[in-house]
Amino acid sequence: MSIEKASALVIRQADWSESSRVVTWFSREFGKLATIAKGAKRLKGPFEAALDLLARCEVVILRKSSGSLDILTEAKLQKRFTPATNNLGHLYGGYYLAELLDGLCEEDQPHPRLFDAAIATLDSLESEGNLALTVAKFELELLRDLGHLPELELCVLCGQPLEQAAQYGVDLAAGGLCCPQCVENSPSRRLIAASTRAVVLQLIAEGETTWQRLLLTSRQASELRGLLNPLIAQLLGRRPKTLRYLPL
Repeated sequence: MSIEKASALVIRQADWSESSRVVTWFSREFGKLATIAKGAKRLKGPFEAALDLLARCEVVILRKSSGSLDILTEAKLQKRFTPATNNLGHLYGGYYLAELLDGLCEEDQPHPRLFDAAIATLDSLESEGNLALTVAKFELELLRDLGHLPELELCVLCGQPLEQAAQYGVDLAAGGLCCPQCVENSPSRRLIAASTRAVVLQLIAEGETTWQRLLLTSRQASELRGLLNPLIAQLLGRRPKTLRYLPL
């Protein structure tokens, strides 16, 4: 056994006994962790309000060497998730983030960059920023970190660079976009506007903040969901439960 410290987000809770809970964390140092929080259900428990969903904490964990659950020994609350006032969309945006991290990340696989992206996303959801863009940016960061970002620069069918065009084909089975010449060879025959591709490229650009000033057209918003929803559902093995509550 060893004692470890980590910066972590609460991404799920479940009852364990009359007084304890299993708390699942997404930590910067160790990735996803499931811990037993003994006494967490007591009115005057040892962790107080530190275990609220999406709370950001500094935790101390007694890590077990066997297959048994780790034990949470300390959780110091750093920040609660407080979405934009009276904005249920931003609240469910946070719940959606937690569902994706819990469902798609393997235990004990560190993803420090993804942890930082999750923190930045929650901070954005606490403001009046654009919900559709904030959620899409996190989804793309998640897909990139897990190695499932769709190909956006090369045609997935012929391998040639995607030249300037009014629209491109979408072939998710092949892994991304295809050039106009190859659309007829794609079983899906789905299309995406060049402006929507440009939005996606801006959302994944390193160090860019200009995406926050983008204004999505109805077509771009629809095509963005048409690209991301199937990818997320395929990886998760189902449609995310919280997605239905998001006004995207």
